[in-house]
Amino acid sequence: MTVEDARKLMESWVSNPALRVHMECVAACCSAYARDYDPENSDKWTITGLLHDFDYEKHSTAEEHPYVGVQHLQELGVDNEICLAILGHADYTNTPRESQLAKVLFAVDEISGFIVACSKVRPNGISDLKPKSVVKKLKDKAFAAAVNRNDIAQGIEELGVDQNEHLQKCIDAIRAEAGRLGL
Repeated sequence: MTVEDARKLMESWVSNPALRVHMECVAACCSAYARDYDPENSDKWTITGLLHDFDYEKHSTAEEHPYVGVQHLQELGVDNEICLAILGHADYTNTPRESQLAKVLFAVDEISGFIVACSKVRPNGISDLKPKSVVKKLKDKAFAAAVNRNDIAQGIEELGVDQNEHLQKCIDAIRAEAGRLGL
């Protein structure tokens, strides 16, 4: 599967523009980490980000998401590492995050949405967003209340990276795609 194939699949399953932007942001963050961990397979990392929630709009319950999507991907012959990473991004599946790809997907999923939320309340959007602003907003439990702060902290811990470096990498990755994504 190519990145373009993954994008077409995601778009064929997802009509919600905000959900599409979320998956694109996660893909950008995964791609940024691929440059460090697995540069020869960066497309795989991008595909994982693009497809991690592609079944969510139609199958949002814990009984269905991400199982329905992963089953479809398996039927298409998608790389098993991608499938396991997608399963592992949802704690309730009890799928261990053993690969670096799986750890990165989990670590960037919630924070990418939070970064987008932070950028939407700033006069200059994401263009001048800094990690310290994100950290400050993380402390405000009323801001973007649906974002799971425990998952953010756990993802950073499992990945074994510095929080500010992680935030900066994700901000930079999303900023690079901001024009295309309308952020």
